Amino acid sequence: MDSHFFAYMYRLRYIERWSLMRNVVKENVAEHSFHVAILTHVLCTIANEVYERNIPTDRIVSMALFHDATEVFTGDIPTPVKHHNPKILANFRDIEQLAAERMLDMIPDKLRPVYEPLIDTKTGENNELKKYVKAADLLDAYLKCVTELSAGNKEFGSAKKQIEQSIQQMNMPEMQYFLDNLAPSLEKTLDELSEE
Repeated sequence: MDSHFFAYMYRLRYIERWSLMRNVVKENVAEHSFHVAILTHVLCTIANEVYERNIPTDRIVSMALFHDATEVFTGDIPTPVKHHNPKILANFRDIEQLAAERMLDMIPDKLRPVYEPLIDTKTGENNELKKYVKAADLLDAYLKCVTELSAGNKEFGSAKKQIEQSIQQMNMPEMQYFLDNLAPSLEKTLDELSEE
């Protein structure tokens, strides 16, 4: 039997993000997953190297790579729609779980134990590890806002403020370290980066 799992994973590149907003730079779910993975890696590295924690970086980066895998079936539902009311969010979580189960059914039995904790929303990893992926997801959204605003797109001003509040609420020193030391260069032009 053929497994269609990776054929679907490759289709994440066709699902656009930020669909309710005017974008200067279009972004798809595959690009977002890559960005979240590298941001997760740096957050875990900061945790381990700067704050002397013992975070399983490789495991959490794997979680990040697959964190939006179910969107190949659900699409990227904008945050204001998902979080409009608790009923909508609960129904979306049920749909997301059904999508996860459908994806897992495509994985060969011998490989399933590896992918199940990365995709299944109910049997997934613990919240302590997930918080690094959530933090990276927020940072990617923040950086998207910064990029759009730097390009003159005021559409992302309100979203940036909301995301900044969410970042503050997470109260993770790793995020603040990233924002203070690594994020500022993302607002610079290529010429400005080349001058230094």
